[in-house]
Amino acid sequence: MNLSGKRIILTGAAGGIGYCVALLLAEKGARLALVERNAPRVQEICAEIKQRGGFAAPIALDLSVEGAPLQAVALAQQALGGVDVLINNAGLMDFTLFERQNPQRIAQVIGVNVIAPMLLVRAVLPQLLAQNSGRIVNIGSAFGSIGFPHFATYCASKFAMRGFSEALRRELADSQIGVTYVSPRATKTPLNDDVTTRMLEETRTNMDEPEYVAGQIVLAIERDCKEHFIGQPESFFARLNGMFPRLVDNGLLKNTRIARKYAESINK
Repeated sequence: MNLSGKRIILTGAAGGIGYCVALLLAEKGARLALVERNAPRVQEICAEIKQRGGFAAPIALDLSVEGAPLQAVALAQQALGGVDVLINNAGLMDFTLFERQNPQRIAQVIGVNVIAPMLLVRAVLPQLLAQNSGRIVNIGSAFGSIGFPHFATYCASKFAMRGFSEALRRELADSQIGVTYVSPRATKTPLNDDVTTRMLEETRTNMDEPEYVAGQIVLAIERDCKEHFIGQPESFFARLNGMFPRLVDNGLLKNTRIARKYAESINK
């Protein structure tokens, strides 16, 4: 896909990855509608893109609020004159013992990571089907292929998005609408708090810079990829887990015990 002139909705635009994706898309000539709950920050990002000669419309909405996904698409269509690409990037993550995770927080994570993206897709599909072109991009995670302890709710949400992407891709097989699922491994962003970062460092987990991940996401869109898994050996283990999960159980045992030490130190 040639991104020049494409009308793109990007959620989670103020996050480490989202911000980098927004700048890259703008550099390639895309017209952007940036959805982000942090109103001052999304205004700043849009102003920065404008200063660089691009176009970006701010849409300050909290996607966990009822009706927000439908409103976001309506505002984006109004600002851009239509939509060609939807990038579901917004997300929440907790590192915690599952028995300590607040039930309301569980619902919030599932709402932002799963329900909101699905409703955004549902809202944008009528236009994509009418023009018989476009692409839906769902940003997943290596934890959408490998269930990692103490990220139970986050893993559940990313497994859900991987399955949703696969099913939707097959449902749209006779159209010109593509579905791309991108699976980054751990990334150095504010989504990881201090405890999570220390745990990732002690377990020697590979962590990519957000600029690199953003570049891979944009590359996947340009190449019309169906799936794009970022990083080795995580991509290999993701596939291995699908075939031989018991092997991965054993392989993760040491890191599981390290992670539990950190998780137990958190009051959730």
